[in-house]
Amino acid sequence: MVLLTIGYSTLSDRAENIVYPRQPDWEYQLHVQAEKTPVNKPNTFYLDSAGVAKSRNSAIIHANGKYLLFGDDDVVFDETEITKALDYLEQHPEISLLLASAVDETGQLRKNYPTATKKLTLTNSARAATYEMIIRVDEVKKLSIRFDEEFGAGAKNYLGDEYIFIADLIKAGGNAVFAPIPIAMHPANSSGARWGETADRIARAKVFDRVFGKLAPVVRLAFGLRRLAELGGLANVLRFTFSR
Repeated sequence: MVLLTIGYSTLSDRAENIVYPRQPDWEYQLHVQAEKTPVNKPNTFYLDSAGVAKSRNSAIIHANGKYLLFGDDDVVFDETEITKALDYLEQHPEISLLLASAVDETGQLRKNYPTATKKLTLTNSARAATYEMIIRVDEVKKLSIRFDEEFGAGAKNYLGDEYIFIADLIKAGGNAVFAPIPIAMHPANSSGARWGETADRIARAKVFDRVFGKLAPVVRLAFGLRRLAELGGLANVLRFTFSR
């Protein structure tokens, strides 16, 4: 069995931007959204519609690796750090998902990550990025976990697909951990960092509805008070709490 599949989500006109790691024993796949314009790369799968979650699910379906790492066309992976992450997973067979860290184009960590390994829960995994996630493919398939295609870039609810995936896995009994291993470089700007517009606030509120159901307003209030500055003041925290 191949140890690792990296499944890249892309559009046909961006596929040539992807630089694969120089590790011949890993499998590389392209999952091209909404287009059938030929791409000059092997292991390319074409999807009939847009939405990054659809391409992530395609990667889960088609991965031949024991582990699957999700890539984007603007991500550069660090082979040495990925190998460390894979070693961790090999030493901890009970782990279904490993969430690693990433740096920006200046080499700085993209977030205020924990400095030690930490178990993921519904309350500490909302800032996950897909290119930080490595899953144990057989375990995820056994638990019947997939990305919710109503969320994520290209969908009406254009963020939160990563968090929902992790939440669904935890609820299904899967084990997920964070480890401070910087496996990827991604530019500082991303859709997951958006806060300023009304649409951003509403999209985030819907993610909490999806994860917490009837408890969502309570969780949104607590979350909103911690993110008062990003939401733009107390009035917006209340709007966020009541999904307005």
